[in-house]
Amino acid sequence: MHFLDGTEPGRDGLLALAERALDLRGGAAPRRRDGLRLAAVFLNPSLRTRTSLEAACGMLGIQSIVLQPGKDAWALELGQGAVMDGLAAEHVRDAVSVLGGYVDLLAVRSFAGLLDPEEDRADRVLAAFVRHGGRPVINLESARWHPLQGLADTATWLAHLGPDLAGKRLALTWAPHSKALPAAVANQVLLSAALAGMDVTVAHPEGFDLDPEVLDRAAAHAPVRVVHDQAEGLAGAQVVVAKSWSGFSGYGRRAEEAAARAALSGWQVTPDTLGVTDGAGFMHCLPVRRNVVVSDAVIDSPSSWVQEEANNRLWTALAVLEHLAAGL
Repeated sequence: MHFLDGTEPGRDGLLALAERALDLRGGAAPRRRDGLRLAAVFLNPSLRTRTSLEAACGMLGIQSIVLQPGKDAWALELGQGAVMDGLAAEHVRDAVSVLGGYVDLLAVRSFAGLLDPEEDRADRVLAAFVRHGGRPVINLESARWHPLQGLADTATWLAHLGPDLAGKRLALTWAPHSKALPAAVANQVLLSAALAGMDVTVAHPEGFDLDPEVLDRAAAHAPVRVVHDQAEGLAGAQVVVAKSWSGFSGYGRRAEEAAARAALSGWQVTPDTLGVTDGAGFMHCLPVRRNVVVSDAVIDSPSSWVQEEANNRLWTALAVLEHLAAGL
């Protein structure tokens, strides 16, 4: 049993995990599993994901071992069939096989490279942990997905919109940024909302499209609409999630994409932006570039659910660890 894109428990299981997280937030006692061990490998930076995971492990009596290859562990070679005569001292398949022999649970964070669409679609680092670890794997954000963030989002939607999310209107809007960013969070918002049965609209400028495979997966669960006008996309929304991402059609032309992005500051979320919504709550996964992605007037307003969303990362990590530990 793994937690790789958040769909593994199915719709009912996903909602049950989110409800369990809210119960834990409300004071329910965690189901401790003293003596279990978890190894978490971070190939990219983290604040919320690492801290919430380690704190949740502590609350359950699980020993957490956190490694950062290239810093406190050997740099990893990720390529299959690589001739290892460079800086990397250890191949990922060897490292993962060893770690799986030491612990009961594995977790990994590895972002998209944004250079080759098929490489990012293959999610090779995450796949290596699944293939060679021999243990349940938790995805701490990969090239394509961020399921712990998606579960925290789902818990936040339930807390504000009630236990039946079917038909509730969510708008996912692209936002400006100073550099190209992966689409894992945006992909996850789309998939998690659709899996919960929400009515989803994605608003982005031309050329900043999401992977059509991701759109198709989401549309198999609930209605998904794509528009290229932000006001049209946000009209009547009950939830607005903002995130910057690089276009799937932008592979091989990132310089051209950067020039286009520089002219799109008008996509920043402001009070005027939200004026067309149905009193929507505002969400962002953090970290966020204030007054680039979203204005202070929005993120610090009563309509902002951002801090609650971030705080839910602890309780949802706890719920996932409980769920996976129950199978051990």
